[in-house]
Amino acid sequence: QVQLVESGGGLVQPGGSLRLSCAASGSVFSINVMGWYRQAPGKQRDLVATITKGGRTNYADSVKGRFTISRDGDKNTLYLQMNTLRPEDTAVYYCNVEGLTLGPPLRPFGSWGQGTQVTVSS
Repeated sequence: QVQLVESGGGLVQPGGSLRLSCAASGSVFSINVMGWYRQAPGKQRDLVATITKGGRTNYADSVKGRFTISRDGDKNTLYLQMNTLRPEDTAVYYCNVEGLTLGPPLRPFGSWGQGTQVTVSS
């Protein structure tokens, strides 16, 4: 099995910054895509940013220029640097990882973390 553990959330004032981390552990052979999603109360879970094994990144329009997604392949860790935070960024942020589990045989997997709360308020 593959486990994901998110960390780094908390309370921050508007304009502040936070750095989220997501560590993947377990029977991980390789990771193809890692991403961050968020869900605010009463809303759907939305894509924030993704990064592929080749380093290709995609961002939601609402976070472009403010958030940066990155990964540490050696540690199977995903990061989200969030700058210039706004109250509308308040949500539970979830990590998602897609890849192959250790075999034989190698098998595809997709895992979600439990989420970390980000609250932007004065």
